[in-house]
Amino acid sequence: MVVSVNTKETQSKKKKSIRASFCTPTLFPVRRRTNYFSTAAAYYTILYYTILYKVEEFLEYIYVAGGRPSCSSGKGRSHQGPVKYGFTLVKGKANHPMEDFHVAKFVQLQGHELGLFAVYDGHLGDSVPAYLQKNLFSNILKDEEFWTDPTRSISKAYEKTDQEILSHSPDLGRGGSTAVTAILIDGQKLWVANVGDSRAVLSKSGQAIQMSIDHEPNTERGSIENRGGFVSNLPGDVARVNGQLAVSRAFGDKNLKLHVRSDPDIQNADIDLDTEFLILASDGLWKVIHLFRKAEQFLMFLFAHAECILTQVMSNQEAVDIVKKTKEPQRAAQQLAKEALNRDSKDDISCIVVRFKG
Repeated sequence: MVVSVNTKETQSKKKKSIRASFCTPTLFPVRRRTNYFSTAAAYYTILYYTILYKVEEFLEYIYVAGGRPSCSSGKGRSHQGPVKYGFTLVKGKANHPMEDFHVAKFVQLQGHELGLFAVYDGHLGDSVPAYLQKNLFSNILKDEEFWTDPTRSISKAYEKTDQEILSHSPDLGRGGSTAVTAILIDGQKLWVANVGDSRAVLSKSGQAIQMSIDHEPNTERGSIENRGGFVSNLPGDVARVNGQLAVSRAFGDKNLKLHVRSDPDIQNADIDLDTEFLILASDGLWKVIHLFRKAEQFLMFLFAHAECILTQVMSNQEAVDIVKKTKEPQRAAQQLAKEALNRDSKDDISCIVVRFKG
């Protein structure tokens, strides 16, 4: 048996040998004329491992810190016709409480059956979307003009509700919320309104029809600047009002209210034999993050595999194609949320599917 003894002399020789190996001309040549190719190769090698470490650290954070999403789901139906609905809510991986709220129910009012459906996507807290869940439809339906001029009634109720939120700002906080609402009257007439980027999509003969407008800072830059605000992509690469808010219309947001509107865009549709279903969803469904592994598209000069992050959008038609595969609206909503999660959505996801025919 051979026994190795580490003496001070042998340790000193090892250190000198290691130092010598790092100072050989092949890697860092010690001469007056610099070997630029070798220096560049060393630089990019170090850069590669630094970036790879940061990417792996980021991925570990979003997968571990985010944890498993929690969700709730439900369904219901009209008492007077074939209309059915289903919904699914999935908490995102951010380290804060669920900020999406919804409404899905049928009510009787003045001899009519109303289907009330809404998604409220909060930010900087859940107080504002919770307030909308309790009060927005109430403010719409108690307006005297609702039955004669629904568009005007809905618009007034949106503005009134926003003023109520702003007046209660000490209690509700500095946050805000987007909203998309749908009112179905006797299963025949549909009214859709929205502020922000929560979206409504109608399927008619299998074709997607967007019933809402995504209110984004870049598309409403003129209005924001006319009100004294500005649009900036810093910090990050998403356009934001005054560098803070990624939507140009919202409830609440008292600190930005001079530059952020709350008046809704409103559309209506007749529910005929070709109209199949309606999808309401927060942007956690429509704007998702897709992670994929391809070395060629991640700093090709680094010559190695790494994770790359790109924004992937679920199109309206993709959503319609998923829903039309099943007649059960609750299951369809679940399938939409599942697809968003498969595309690595990290945001809260709220989805309602209203099917007009059995």
